[in-house]
Amino acid sequence: MSVEPGVSWSERAAHLFPGGVNSPVRAYRAVGGEPPRLVRGEGAHIWDEAGRRYIDYVGAFGPLVLGHAHRSVVEAIHVAVDAGGSFGVTSPGEVRLAEMIRSRMPSIERIRFVNSGTEAAMSALRVARAATGRELVIKFEGGYHGHADSLLAEAGSGVATLSIPGSAGVARSVAAQTLVATYNDLSSVEALIEAHRDQVAGVIVEPVAANMGVVAPVDGFLSGLHDLTREAGALLIFDEVITGFRVAPGGAQELFGIRPDLTVLGKIIGGGLPVGAYGGRADLMDLVAPAGPVYQAGTLSGHPAVMAAGQATLAGLTPDVYTNLDRRTDRLASGLRVPDACVARVGSLLTVFFRETPPRNFAEAKVSDAHAFAHFFHSMLDAGVVLPPSQFEAWFVSAAHDDDVINATLEAAGSR
Repeated sequence: MSVEPGVSWSERAAHLFPGGVNSPVRAYRAVGGEPPRLVRGEGAHIWDEAGRRYIDYVGAFGPLVLGHAHRSVVEAIHVAVDAGGSFGVTSPGEVRLAEMIRSRMPSIERIRFVNSGTEAAMSALRVARAATGRELVIKFEGGYHGHADSLLAEAGSGVATLSIPGSAGVARSVAAQTLVATYNDLSSVEALIEAHRDQVAGVIVEPVAANMGVVAPVDGFLSGLHDLTREAGALLIFDEVITGFRVAPGGAQELFGIRPDLTVLGKIIGGGLPVGAYGGRADLMDLVAPAGPVYQAGTLSGHPAVMAAGQATLAGLTPDVYTNLDRRTDRLASGLRVPDACVARVGSLLTVFFRETPPRNFAEAKVSDAHAFAHFFHSMLDAGVVLPPSQFEAWFVSAAHDDDVINATLEAAGSR
C-alpha cells in the first residue's frame, strides 16, 4: 500500500509494521499517546526530530550502560566496520570478548555467541535437555526469557504489558514442556520437582527479576534454587541478559555468590548492537556442535562490529564506574518522592511501583496501579524525562547519568 507524502512517521510506520512497531512495548499501549520520534542520543540524553532534549532512562532497554554514543564504543565500531565486516570464520574480536567475559564470570568456561537473548535462552535450554536427557523446564511467572515458543508461558516484559497470556501460534505440546513457579517461593519449585520427578532438565531464572519491574531475590532464594537443582539432577540457568555486567562486574552471580551451570547473556556485551550469548561448564558447552550433538548455528554470530562494541563497553566498566553508578542510582532511588508509590532497586536498575511496598513476585507486581503509572510517565515526559513505557519494565541508569542529571530527574518528579 502506498503512503501519501507528508503523512506523519507514525502513519507511515503503521502501513509498514504490525502495530506500527518492530517490538511491542515501543507502541506505548500501556501508557497511551504517541512515542516521541527520537533521532539522536549522546550520554544520558536523547533528542526528538524537533530538537527537544530529554533525559533517557530507557537506554535501549539495557545495553547502553556507558550512555549513548560513548566515544570508545563508537570508535571501536568504526574500526571494525572499516576493516570489512564479517568473514565467516572465527575472528580475533570473538576471542578477546569471550576472554573478557570469562575473566569476569568464572562460571562460563565455554561460551557461544548468538544474535539475541531469545536465541541464547532457547539454545541454553536445548543444552540442558541434551545434558540431562529430560524434557521439562521450570521458569517463573513474570520472568521473560525471549519469545521462543516454550518460554512465553506466564511471561513478563511486553507480554505482561499487553496482557497476553502467552502467545497465539504456540503449540500446546511445546507449552506443556514448561512448568511455571512463583518467583521468590522455593516451595513452589520444590513441589514442581516432586510432581515431575526425574523429568526436569533445568530451572531458568532472572536472578534479579527485571521484566515484571525490578524484583530482588529474597535471602536464600537463589542459593535454595542451587541446592534444589543439585538434588534433583537438574541444571540451574541464570538469565543475565539484563543483570550481566550491570548489577556488578561479574553480574548477579557475583553479587549473590551463586555459580550457575549455564548463563544467558545479551545487551551490554554487544554495546548497543544485536547480541546474545550462552555459556557455562565446559562439559555442558562441549555438547554444542561441532564439538557435540547439540546443533545451533548463526550466520552473523560473533560479528566483528558487535564484538568490538562489547569489548569497548566492558573495558569502560571500571571499578570507579561501578562505584559512581551505584552511588548515583541510590541517590535517585532514595530521592524519588512519588505519591502512592515505592521504589525497588538493585544496582543501576530501578522501578517505581504504584503500590505501598516493593513486590516480591509477579502476582504482587500486577496489582500495581498501571493507570497511576501512565499518568506519572506522561508527567515525566512533559518535563523532559523519558521512562520505559510500562509499569513492568526497569529504569536503566548509565554511567553518563551524572549528579546534574540525577538532580534534574528528581526535580522533574517533584522530589526536590
